[in-house]
This record gives sequence, C-alpha cells and structure tokens, in this order.
Amino acid sequence: MRDASPSRTALRVAMSRAAHQILDHPRIFDDPLALAMLGPELAARVASGAANTQSLPALRAFLAVRSRYAEDELASAVARGVQQFVVLGAGLDTFAYRNPYTNLGLRVFEVDHPDTQAWKRDQLAAAGIAIPSELTFVAADFERQTVRDALEKADFSTSAKTFLSWLGVTPYLGRAAFDQTMQFIASMPPESGVVFDYAVSAASLTPLEQAAQDELAKRVASVGEPFRLSFERAELSAGLREMRFGHLEDLGAAELNARYFSNRSDGLRMRSGLGRMMSARL
Repeated sequence: MRDASPSRTALRVAMSRAAHQILDHPRIFDDPLALAMLGPELAARVASGAANTQSLPALRAFLAVRSRYAEDELASAVARGVQQFVVLGAGLDTFAYRNPYTNLGLRVFEVDHPDTQAWKRDQLAAAGIAIPSELTFVAADFERQTVRDALEKADFSTSAKTFLSWLGVTPYLGRAAFDQTMQFIASMPPESGVVFDYAVSAASLTPLEQAAQDELAKRVASVGEPFRLSFERAELSAGLREMRFGHLEDLGAAELNARYFSNRSDGLRMRSGLGRMMSARL
C-alpha cells in the first residue's frame, strides 16, 4: 500500500462494482456513485471494457450481491432501532453519501487504513461528492491497533445499537484479529449485528469449488494481499454462538443465487467457492 492510495484489492472491488452498474441488467446492487468515485480516467476504462472487469462475471456477481445483502441486513437493523452503522475496511464504499436513513439519525463510521482513506477523500473531493455531517472517518492501521481502540477514539457510542458491514476483509486477517473484532461486536447492546463474507476451508470444498477459490487467491496474492483465513462452517457458527450471537444466517452460492439471481436472462450468478455471507446478530 502506497501513501494516499488504496489497497489494490479495494480498487479492483470498486471497479467491479462500477462495472456492474454498466454491464448487468437488472442490477443486483444499485450504486449511482460507483463510477464517479473512480474518477474520469478509471471510469472511462471500466465503461470501455479496458479494465477487463467484464471477463469475470461470477466474481462481479459476488461483489455486487455481498453489498446488496449487507445493505438489506442494514435496513432490517435500522427497523430494529440501530443507530450506528460501521463500515469496516470501507474502501471506496459509497453508502454514507447516499444514506437513506439520515432522517432517522443513522450515524456512519468508515474505518480503514489511513492511506486508503486519504485516497478516498481525494476522490470524493475531485468528484464533488459532499461529506455528510452524519459520517465520521476513522483511520486505523490494524497492524498496530484494534477496531475497539480505533472506534473508541472517535465519537462512537458503545451503548448504542450498532450494525457493522465487514466486506472483503476477513480472508486477509489472522485468526486473533478476527476473534478480537467479533468479541468487540459481541460486547455491544442487544439487536446489534454484523455482516461479513468469509472463505471456506479447502477441505470443505469440491474440486470445482477449490479451483475457483485457487483462481481468486492467485489474483489477490499477485498484488501482495494474500488470503490468510478460512473457516469450517460448523466451527464458525459454533464459535459465534459461544460469543452470544443468537441469530445467524449463513448463505452460500446456492442460497444467494436463489434469493437474488433467479429469473435472469443474462445468466449472471455466483459461482461456488467464491465465498459465503454470514449475518450474525445479538
């Protein structure tokens, strides 16, 4: 990661999210700011196909659906009285700038590496996207501090119901960092919760699923951000229940395809092995 620049994977995710707005109809995830966040040069590359994003429809489907699922779960959380939304590893996520719950007082905290966050703020300024008063940027280097430490230095209330989105992060963590973060979330008030995606242990995958996972792992390792963490599904669920998460929803490609990709004429859908989505609520 270079000064005032994003991680390479964060940039690729943003480009795929923008490509979804152009290439896929109907959209699984509607993000009217996705192209603007990239800036004119990258947006033009995505629109022309020069960025090669259109050659990876299954990955593009996964990146779109994980954002859609997270925001669907956020909507349910807001209906339960959640007052704070934390985007862990925010990258170029745009929710805070199109927040439909400002009238309900939902506050948003974007937590990310200082370099990625500085680059994002430059992109926002260049695109003329205003920073809303409900948003707090939280710069955090997780090699040196925990999520708890970072948020407690911000104007974050540990006594308020909170929902967290943690997308595209857990596969890059060590187990200790994952457990620390989940234990912090478990200390929040009832009705708080989190959505995250995770990689499944190789032993649980079919040969075809393993091939898909290996292909993606090679891509991220080639830019210096290798996968580190995966889970056995039953072990993960048992560990979360021990932390007092009473409601769990664990979705893979079959469930996500049935919920979000049915009756499409373009064949867009997730491929097994690209990851699973977990929603965990206290």
